[in-house]
Amino acid sequence: MKMVKKEDLPREKLARLGAAELTLVEILTLLISSGFANHSAEELANKLLNSVSGDLSVLARYNVFDFKKLPGIGTAKAALLVASLELGRRRQIYESSSKFVVRNSVDAYEVIKPYLADLIREEFWVFHLNRASTVVLAEKLSIGGVSGTTVDIRLLFKSALERLTSSIILAHNHPSDQMWPSSSDIELTKQVMEAGRLFDIDVVDHLIVGASTFYSFADNGNLN
Repeated sequence: MKMVKKEDLPREKLARLGAAELTLVEILTLLISSGFANHSAEELANKLLNSVSGDLSVLARYNVFDFKKLPGIGTAKAALLVASLELGRRRQIYESSSKFVVRNSVDAYEVIKPYLADLIREEFWVFHLNRASTVVLAEKLSIGGVSGTTVDIRLLFKSALERLTSSIILAHNHPSDQMWPSSSDIELTKQVMEAGRLFDIDVVDHLIVGASTFYSFADNGNLN
């Protein structure tokens, strides 16, 4: 009887039943592909999943160097894992298309989350809306460190005026998942709102984005 290697079992299951029937360990086993020394690909997959306590939102923030900390995962395997996670993130972005009407903060979060939720550094984005309240452009304005970023308001409105934007949603992430706005967040929002009045461009909301939650300036009365 032909012996089937452990890493081949998920491949056969996928062929028979489809990818949706695979467990997380089986998916990671396929991506890792092969083991090392006396450790199988399945064992590496289990160790990797255990290292993040099964939390995919943590795994989604891993870069090549994070994956390589696990013995048995080299540059090639790490690159494949990072690319696979990025492919999933881009699918989310594609699905939050310009046809999606933003009616409230929950709608806004659904559109914005794929761009910001898994980042390990703080980034500031502006989402341009047309008169039908659909997103016509998602634009990254700045990248900061783990604790903050700065924004050039002139560049923000230059872009909005060029595209005849009707309104905007501001968004930035807090990698710490601490969702309360800082004093600088509040001050920046005020400055953008004041500039927006000059150009008749409304600031609909400002979201602070975390891996699984968000803070809305509009919902908390901070846009008055």
